[in-house]
Amino acid sequence: MELRQLQYFVAVVEEANFTRAAARLHLAQPGVSAQIRRLERELGHRLLDRSGGTVTPTEVGRAVLPYARAALAAVDGARATADEFAGLLRGQVTLGLVSGAATHEFDVVSVVADFHDAHPEVEISLREDSSDRMLTALRRGELDIALLGLAAGEPPPGVSLAMVVDEPLVAVVAPGDPLLRAGGRGEVPLADLADRPLISLPRGTGLRGVLDGACAEAGFRPRIAFEAATPDVLIRLAARGLGVAVLPALPEEATAALGLHTLPITDPPLRGRIALTWRTDGPPTPAAQTLLTRLRAELPPR
Repeated sequence: MELRQLQYFVAVVEEANFTRAAARLHLAQPGVSAQIRRLERELGHRLLDRSGGTVTPTEVGRAVLPYARAALAAVDGARATADEFAGLLRGQVTLGLVSGAATHEFDVVSVVADFHDAHPEVEISLREDSSDRMLTALRRGELDIALLGLAAGEPPPGVSLAMVVDEPLVAVVAPGDPLLRAGGRGEVPLADLADRPLISLPRGTGLRGVLDGACAEAGFRPRIAFEAATPDVLIRLAARGLGVAVLPALPEEATAALGLHTLPITDPPLRGRIALTWRTDGPPTPAAQTLLTRLRAELPPR
């Protein structure tokens, strides 16, 4: 029995497919199949049921699976311990980023690049997705760390966080918009947006969750005319008079250049929040823990 056979067996079970498992392992599919057949001969039992549309573990395979995973984890732990004594960091870190989360105040890209320079043996994977999906992936262990938007003020169960952005949400409108009263208007009640076409981040982002939830509590469903993944696109759509953009508070120069006006949303006041998140029990590897420590050290002061 060889460790690589156990690795191939676990990969096939998790992917439920030999071809996908081989791609994940960067190997040819026939080689993966051959090694698993050798493992089955070694143990004297079939471990995988290949008869259906997807590959599933047999009863014996299900019983063997936790031991295979434990053996692989033990080897990884032994390597990590030896590397710690040598001052060498290895492994893989998967970091999730919601669109627009990397700001000048919190330059995630630079932190990750510096980390890679300091620890070239660590493989870093970046994944951009919606906040909802990344939160699910974080809880499942598919992500080690995630920078995502929060729809609620409290951290989700099982997740710890450090706030990166906590800004009031504003309505961004073009000159002459009906929301602007004669002589200027300083704010807009949420109810005044009930019948207006809105421009917002896509469903699944933290900001959109805040907007949808607040509108539902106020008794109406928001009229989303346009969606875009980045604030820059949203304000440009608003500048063309295509609707009211709902965004976290923007620097004055960002809107003044386009002749736009910003109105804080009130009754109730809404806030857009982006947070650095990780599982409460901590990142699973020394590499992920080290990157998290670096990211937290670079958080903008609040």
